[in-house]
Amino acid sequence: MIRTLFFLTSIVFAVITPATLAQVKNYKPVTDQMLLNPSPDDWLMFSRTYDSQRFSPLKQINRQNAGQLRTAWVRGMDPGIHENIPIVHDGVMYVVNPNSVIQALDATNGDLLWEYRRRLPNDLGEYINSAGRNRAVSIYDDLVFFAAPDGYIVALDAVTGKLRWETQAHDYQTYTQHTAGAIVIDGKVLSGRGCSDFKAGRQGCFIVAHDARTGKELWKFYTAAGDDDPGGKTWGSVPEDRRMTSPWGLPGSFDPVRKLTFWGVANPRPHTRMKRHGSVDDIPRVAPADLYSDSTVALDISTGKLAWYYQHLPGDDWDSDFTNERVLLRTRLNPDPKEVKWISSKLPRGQERDVVVGVGEPGGIWVLDRGTGEFLWTAAFPFDSPNFVVSRIDTETGKTYINWDLVLKKDGDKALICFINTKSYWPMAYHPGNNSLYAPYNAYCSEKTADNKAEEGASGTTLAFAGVDAKALTGIAKVNMSTGQLQHWYTQRMPGNGGILATAGDLIFWGDMDRRFRAFDADSGKVLWETIVGGIVQMSTITYAVNGKQYVAVLTGDGASGTTGPLSVVRELKPPRRHNAIYVFALP
Repeated sequence: MIRTLFFLTSIVFAVITPATLAQVKNYKPVTDQMLLNPSPDDWLMFSRTYDSQRFSPLKQINRQNAGQLRTAWVRGMDPGIHENIPIVHDGVMYVVNPNSVIQALDATNGDLLWEYRRRLPNDLGEYINSAGRNRAVSIYDDLVFFAAPDGYIVALDAVTGKLRWETQAHDYQTYTQHTAGAIVIDGKVLSGRGCSDFKAGRQGCFIVAHDARTGKELWKFYTAAGDDDPGGKTWGSVPEDRRMTSPWGLPGSFDPVRKLTFWGVANPRPHTRMKRHGSVDDIPRVAPADLYSDSTVALDISTGKLAWYYQHLPGDDWDSDFTNERVLLRTRLNPDPKEVKWISSKLPRGQERDVVVGVGEPGGIWVLDRGTGEFLWTAAFPFDSPNFVVSRIDTETGKTYINWDLVLKKDGDKALICFINTKSYWPMAYHPGNNSLYAPYNAYCSEKTADNKAEEGASGTTLAFAGVDAKALTGIAKVNMSTGQLQHWYTQRMPGNGGILATAGDLIFWGDMDRRFRAFDADSGKVLWETIVGGIVQMSTITYAVNGKQYVAVLTGDGASGTTGPLSVVRELKPPRRHNAIYVFALP
């Protein structure tokens, strides 16, 4: 269903409440070329560029003067679960508050320019928990796009905040929800969603593209393969209610040369193959299994058809997602066997390749060929462990093998899984100047216990968190993308779920759950600046410039997942909860 401004009825006015206080002046429409090559001053998508590198060319703030950073402005946000990454265009910040409140702010002082408040259905909470979850707002032409929790893709006028069109992407009453947010690619609004509960089945597990100007659905790719799909038989005897194989994490990245968009897909549910299949032997121990769960998928941007896939884990037992961002980069490949656990036997040493890089929630850094999905190398991350969910990778074929020792084969079986939520929806960054990936991590393990007698739709496991090293539970790893050399570049006990930002000023910005927000020297890891904000730092750190002045912004607030686990491990940490605010810093 598509509604435009010209067809608004009294029913539509009952579910949306735009409140235009002012408007954006001298607005410049965002073109395809601007998205492909954005101004250094702007931050036009969740990771600034289609390659998801989260690298900014701005360098007014640098390693020499970072210690002089001061607060430029602070603005409180609406209460609720909060995981959004704002965008900035031409001096205006667009941000999503919890519970579907979208605001346009003056990026120099936080003044409100316009606000849109969506009135949500009264029964939404019966089907969707944490209705404020939305990680990415997007912009194109003169429109701002928002994936609303009631199942609609919403297009707002970027100048006034008024509704221009909305279209229903899914039915929230099937327990399907927008979590990843939206990204605009090639004039299409792409969105992913979570589909963890039984009522939706595979029908809620998809990536969809809508025309950015009209809201018309253009294509849909189901991330849980159906019986008639090429990967459908890998589900064995499981019926069509295949679920949680979802792109719930972050929106996809995009290669404009190959016209491919790359998305990570989550694990299947119920978590144990015994509960999912009725037998531990219904699917093989080697990939492929339960496609396209725990995979990277590459889709043709024009048609949504699958170009290739790579499955990181064949048939999950432990809620070990391989969703979230895929970073695109070009590097000369010379992985060091002392640093990298699995290296393709077909890899010519020293060859330059366009690659796609991902980090799984259970750990591991995976490097694939961008054009074909060919396995290149995988390093243990954050540490090597016999309790890793993958036991081995065939270096000839690239096929992965599940760690059969950890598979829960009957009720009451226990397994210690290392790691859990290692790097979830908080994004990493890549610095092209030193060819290094900066990946935040949490070094927690989880004890899973099989409970297959639980009610319909349950996971089939219970879990408890445990720390591996009480002194270094959290850190940032710096990874040389040519050799695979991994440095535990910065470590601490206090957990951190903040997104990483890299800049041409040779700085790395990162915040933690203990309210500390820091700037590091990109080479040495030395802390050059630190401040204390009012709440937990999750997800979002961006930088932008207005009238020649560079700003760094970070948002605080609790995420729906990734918060309670770390707090149960570090019990002495008692940060202010649900402190939702925007903090912006600049040089004096």
